[in-house]
Amino acid sequence: MTYDETVHYLYTCMPAYEHLGPSAYKPGLDTSIALDNLLGNPHRDYKTIHVAGTNGKGSVCHLLAAILQQSGYKVGLYTSPHLVDFRERIRVDGEMISKEYVIDFVERYSNSFEPLKPSFFELTSTLAFDYFRSMKVDIAVIETGLGGRLDSTNIISPILSIITNISMDHIQFLGNTEEQIAFEKAGIIKESTPIVIGEVYKDSVAQVFKDKAERQNAPISFAQDGGHIIGHTLLYNGKWLLKTADYGEMFDELGGNVQYKNAATVLESIKQLKKLGFLITDKAVHEGFEHVIEQTGLMGRWQLLQNEPHTICDTGHNIGGWQYLGKQLEEETKHYKHLFMVVGMMADKDVDGVLELMPKNAVYFFTQAATDRAMKAKTFAEKGAAHGLKGYTCQTAGEAMRLARQAASKEDMIFIGGSTYVVAEALPLLEQKNYN
Repeated sequence: MTYDETVHYLYTCMPAYEHLGPSAYKPGLDTSIALDNLLGNPHRDYKTIHVAGTNGKGSVCHLLAAILQQSGYKVGLYTSPHLVDFRERIRVDGEMISKEYVIDFVERYSNSFEPLKPSFFELTSTLAFDYFRSMKVDIAVIETGLGGRLDSTNIISPILSIITNISMDHIQFLGNTEEQIAFEKAGIIKESTPIVIGEVYKDSVAQVFKDKAERQNAPISFAQDGGHIIGHTLLYNGKWLLKTADYGEMFDELGGNVQYKNAATVLESIKQLKKLGFLITDKAVHEGFEHVIEQTGLMGRWQLLQNEPHTICDTGHNIGGWQYLGKQLEEETKHYKHLFMVVGMMADKDVDGVLELMPKNAVYFFTQAATDRAMKAKTFAEKGAAHGLKGYTCQTAGEAMRLARQAASKEDMIFIGGSTYVVAEALPLLEQKNYN
């Protein structure tokens, strides 16, 4: 098979949540354990860090990977979803897994896998664990897919667990309250393994984590109590200037109002890794934060795509993310004549909750990603109108991009988001300058 045929096989022969939504979700670890046993338990050959949470998982994973790389460790990084190329999910020292490895893996094991009927994510996780073993990584940073307790990645025995934050998302799987969602995320807390909690402002949610940590005899720390970030300033170039307690002033390449909170989570995690014997220098921390995109290939976090018009994308897709994005966009509009929004969402999200947080003083191009999970553009536009958002209905991201660019002058701003998949479709269009 060619690489494209192999990826098509993974998506079509193995149920993929990205394409099918709830029908592809497989709670439970039995299949993941069976796959892992089939390959000889590859994840046991290197250390791992496990990261869960509603928002910020990807940013925290990439920052940790960048800092560990700068410290001289060989680092595997497994995240999801991808934006442009499937191989973005699996990296070693920032380099994507080779196409040849993906092809060979599927050809070698497909006959053994198929009787187990794994999901796309279960099989992809197994591929990542196997690849990291073959590359002889020192440590791998592993992001959960959905939840924690029953997530495919929860077969690992990490040296450190991290939960970034909790907000209402995937409620059909994880529960209808923040406490229930916290319980599912807390499933990654392991016996005698340090756990870092990023952002939590509800005592009852914090108690869920404390109770699980106590039962597991796991040392727990809360990043927001660590005093790591003394001050923060968002600079004109979109980077944060962070004033920290332990590392002085440093630049954070990741823009977005939420990133200084992710930075606190990372700094607390670094503190715990040092306690575990990792040699991480101040210089490595500075370099990791300042060059995380170059080091790891991270995309889609308040990312500047081009100037004139000022074009930004962000993959925030739920209330937790838009509590920050909405405010940041309101601030940004002060510097530009008009704001144009190219947005679409998945139908299984709290669409009304997110629309209520989107800026009213913008022109919208309501669209839909090319996936069955996407809310139809017409329905999305009608919901937007009910929240006082005005604009146009576009059947594809390409059409939305073309119209937005026609409407925008050099003094305006275009924002692309609402869904990871809308951003994913927009990125190659911008590179190709082809909006048809």
